[in-house]
Amino acid sequence: MYQIGQDEANEVIIMTGAGALFSGPRPSNEYRPGNSSATAWDKIYREGKDLLTNLLGIEVPIIAAVNGPALRHCEIPLLSDVVIASEDAEFQDSAHFTNGMVPGDGMHVVMPLLLGPNRARYFLLTGQNISAKEAKEFGIVAEILPKELLQGRAYELARMLLLQKRLTRRYSRIILTQHLKARVHDLLGYGLALEGLGILGESDD
Repeated sequence: MYQIGQDEANEVIIMTGAGALFSGPRPSNEYRPGNSSATAWDKIYREGKDLLTNLLGIEVPIIAAVNGPALRHCEIPLLSDVVIASEDAEFQDSAHFTNGMVPGDGMHVVMPLLLGPNRARYFLLTGQNISAKEAKEFGIVAEILPKELLQGRAYELARMLLLQKRLTRRYSRIILTQHLKARVHDLLGYGLALEGLGILGESDD
């Protein structure tokens, strides 16, 4: 993400998945990253902060073409400026609460902003699977398309954005993500710390 943000040749970014899933798979019940020590978790803490900070630090518009289920870290495509999805797309947080972990690595920041606080808490605490149709109804996806048309539509949208002057695109991206940057700055580190404490404290239960 950092390298993308630093490359001044980039004008518009299209983000999509490389396989049948946009992101996944669902983790096993034994999935516990960084559970060996505070030092091991510190690496995840730093990488977790960098991931969303660097994503929001990209100063050109981002289009997410969600080409299938986003079962882990669905907040990443949903932070894009334009989100389109295939008909078989799904959105879920399969890695955290329902798998015995605190949803503190960004889901707790992004999903309440996108879904509203009550709906987001339900989503995070129940492992709700949101279909593409529901995601459009909730306002977190702008368009749903057949999978074979998704990439073409993403490029069509990119060409539309490219009609505007470079600084107009860049400064629009900056101003439209500033409130997200502020929330991530204030809450992400705290959430990651609590997630780590939850994992490292399992031996005390």
